Amino acid sequence: MKLKKTDSQISNLIAKEKKRQETTLEMIPSENHTSLAVREALGSVLTDKYAEGYPGKRYYAGLEFYDKIETLCQERAKKLFKVPYANVQPYSGSPANQAVYFALCEPGETIMGMSLPHGGHLTHGWKVNFSAKIYNSVQYGVDKRTNLLDYQEIEKLAKKVKPKLIWVGATAYPRIFNWRKLGKIADSVGTYLAADIAHIAGLVVAGVHPNPVPFVHIITTTTHKTLRGPRGGIIMVTRKGLKKDPKLPKKINKAVFPGLQGGPHENNIAAIAVCLKEASSAKFKRYGRQIVKNSKALASGLLKRNFNLITGGTDNHLILIDLRNKEISGTEAQERLEKAGITVNKNSIPYDPNPPFHPSGIRLGTPAITTRGMKEKEMRQIAFWIDDVVSKPKSYLRVRKEVKKLCQKFPLPK
Repeated sequence: MKLKKTDSQISNLIAKEKKRQETTLEMIPSENHTSLAVREALGSVLTDKYAEGYPGKRYYAGLEFYDKIETLCQERAKKLFKVPYANVQPYSGSPANQAVYFALCEPGETIMGMSLPHGGHLTHGWKVNFSAKIYNSVQYGVDKRTNLLDYQEIEKLAKKVKPKLIWVGATAYPRIFNWRKLGKIADSVGTYLAADIAHIAGLVVAGVHPNPVPFVHIITTTTHKTLRGPRGGIIMVTRKGLKKDPKLPKKINKAVFPGLQGGPHENNIAAIAVCLKEASSAKFKRYGRQIVKNSKALASGLLKRNFNLITGGTDNHLILIDLRNKEISGTEAQERLEKAGITVNKNSIPYDPNPPFHPSGIRLGTPAITTRGMKEKEMRQIAFWIDDVVSKPKSYLRVRKEVKKLCQKFPLPK
């Protein structure tokens, strides 16, 4: 009520966005719906103070309770992911990854990462990103025939270029990672191996994606996506990482602050702590399992309707579709589906002949709609709607009404 009196324009826009979310199927795989408890912490009085430094070593006074909150968040992250060290201050995933570079690499040193057009992340060495402008970036990709990672080729490349750091993680790869093989590759060349699990953190916690902890030195993650928290980042060091370099936690701490950031957003850290507590529950593990069940059910429904899925299906929370056989671009499909109340994102496919802004594919996923309580039955219905909208331009009017009815049955989390 206070916001409406103070700034009716912003209040009205927030209300409209809430209504949009309530009546729309959010199917971009990097998005989710947070709990009311997370949002309460995020919008608390904790936003009012600076807290430069770390618990017990701050530069400002009046931080007794901030220290306790951040320490609690660290301990929850360590327990949940079974690691000895966690830094919860990064503002998001990209700053977290940048801090890892600053801790481990000097400018000009060689790094390896998965190519963005093949499903990787900007910060893993893509040419327009700081990670390729500051460091010598060598990119690996997927096999042209299978669209799967070729571990033999990754090993050959690593032995050839001998990188200081190898990144593993993706934004559009619908299959699991073989951490054991990747760990052996990194060990064979004596390099650091960093697992960026931003997309799959919640699936790892739920036990439906293999855990990288025993095989990698460093883990980074965002705290939204499948983890279902606020937008933030975490950097973790594994026992293997400590064995390789006992000073690694200190190096990362210095890289985050004062290397890259000033005062941490303690309201966000409190909200992260809440989401980590939620993620430690049996209910969350059931949720993670349902994400994958829903993703597989949705993929099955799309395959029955002659959609060309990259790798032929999915093992995780996302699906990548090559739309060329449907004679529609990813951009046009995204726009049509949005009109129907189904939010996906246009996305390049591996070896895409079209430019990134008008790609051949779309990316979609099940985290947010699973949060609302939808299951396999609803996935089959959604696959039918997607096919209807992609195949018949005018069908979005009818589908939009049907989507609204479905959304009424599955309200946003309270």
